[in-house]
Amino acid sequence: MKAYELLFILDPNLTDEARAAVMARIDAAINGVGGTVENVDEWGRRKLAYEIDHLQEGDYTLINFQADPDQIEELERILRITDAVKRSMITRRAQ
Repeated sequence: MKAYELLFILDPNLTDEARAAVMARIDAAINGVGGTVENVDEWGRRKLAYEIDHLQEGDYTLINFQADPDQIEELERILRITDAVKRSMITRRAQ
């Protein structure tokens, strides 16, 4: 297993329940493929550098996790089909 970090931006207009549902879906996607979540750091609402879908702010979250490299594609697919996720980026961390 390799170490990764996932940074994603959620729609700031989501309710707390919807935000929790998205977080649970991402957590299930990581754990469902045999990965482990090490740390979740919620940065909160921040101004975007440029508009995304007519939004000027976004709700940022950083997740550090470990997973097999072949499972990252499935996680990226889930992030793409989740409407509340406006942008996401997965990068490999140095261990």
